Amino acid sequence: MSRLRVALVQLAADQDVAANVDRAAALVGKAGESKPGLVALPEMFQYRGPVAGFRDSATQIPGPLTEPFSELAHDLNSWILLGSLAERSHDPMRPYNTSVLLDPAGQIAAVYRKRHLFDVAIEDGPSDRESGRITPGDSSVVALMEGAAGEVHVRLGLSICFDLRFPELYRELAAGGAVVLAVPANFTEATGRDHWEVLLRARAIENGAFVIAPAQCGTGAGVRTHGRSMVVDPWGIVIAQAPDGPGVVVADLDLERVVAVRRQLPTQLSS
Repeated sequence: MSRLRVALVQLAADQDVAANVDRAAALVGKAGESKPGLVALPEMFQYRGPVAGFRDSATQIPGPLTEPFSELAHDLNSWILLGSLAERSHDPMRPYNTSVLLDPAGQIAAVYRKRHLFDVAIEDGPSDRESGRITPGDSSVVALMEGAAGEVHVRLGLSICFDLRFPELYRELAAGGAVVLAVPANFTEATGRDHWEVLLRARAIENGAFVIAPAQCGTGAGVRTHGRSMVVDPWGIVIAQAPDGPGVVVADLDLERVVAVRRQLPTQLSS
């Protein structure tokens, strides 16, 4: 039976890019002690703070924000998902919010740019217009992780945070062969307490897929975040969840579970 061990890193990033990268790298190293096939970081792992700082942290890919983790991927012989970082775009005022998947050799295997941006106004909660500072992506990405679980090939569907509210994206990823859906996030506490687990479980159930969701915790840019990084199985059961605070949560994904659930409930690829 094929299995993929995943390790989700939960962070409390602040405005110090170098310190955030160091803390993230240390937690990836800690995650590596469990011999995972995949280590996943949350959205905006390198910076949370005023808009100007996020813009200033933007780099090319590959670049200084990916290089330390390329070395770690090689050293740990593990895939690493950099949940998201600021990538330079054609508009210097609006970088991309970009996920980067590194293979066990430290090479870039896939790049996904967040498509759905956090433009909201919550009563008694956050008000934000991410589209004012981020250039949206326009493509979905399903990455083939070859040899990620023994000799098994695993297809990983990429998304970021607010994408979670758009089920059509995940149907597209499942139709593209994804059996694991990644949702790195910086989910606010105001919305997360009611929506985070519900939405993650819904995306898992709808698509008969595992959902892995590494999250930010603590306060970033003056906004409290929900944390509660979790892994959901294809039946919608939460099989792992991080406690409050930075750390690592590990889970083993039985990939045959996807086959079994999709056989029993053949809805994920329906037109």
